[in-house]
Amino acid sequence: MSTLTEKIKHEFLKALPPTIFFFVILHIVALIRALMIRGTGISFPTSGSVLLASLVLGKSVLVADMLPFINRFPDKPLVWNVSWKTLMYALVALVVHYLERLYEYWKEAPGLMAANHDLWAEINWPRFWAVQILLVTLIFNYCVIAELGRVIGRGRLKTIFFGPLPPPRD
Repeated sequence: MSTLTEKIKHEFLKALPPTIFFFVILHIVALIRALMIRGTGISFPTSGSVLLASLVLGKSVLVADMLPFINRFPDKPLVWNVSWKTLMYALVALVVHYLERLYEYWKEAPGLMAANHDLWAEINWPRFWAVQILLVTLIFNYCVIAELGRVIGRGRLKTIFFGPLPPPRD
């Protein structure tokens, strides 16, 4: 295989676990949001838009992990890095969640400032914060799993979680 093909395969395999994780949790969030707004006439994201968002988030996590300030505490107990990364990813999730709501209002408003004003006047804050709490909890779980994988190795974590793989057949 060429080095370009190897590099693409390597990047794809690195992006696969966070992408699958975010695909599942974003579907959970979409389902919960749909249940919370049932009967209001508001539509919720389709599986295709959730797939696109999870692809973006999966790659974003890998890019963020390359930034020097993300892995601030590699030699301290895992709780330090897990807490720090959860905070960083949760702040990004908060901004994205707010911008997602803002976009919904912007489609109907004459401008961005009017949309923001309408959003602040009409948003259901308990629902917004409920979804945000759910996202933070799921992001925390991702960070715990990712940090355990970093420390003990992805192969070992996979073996611990799924059990030993059967020997390859000839």
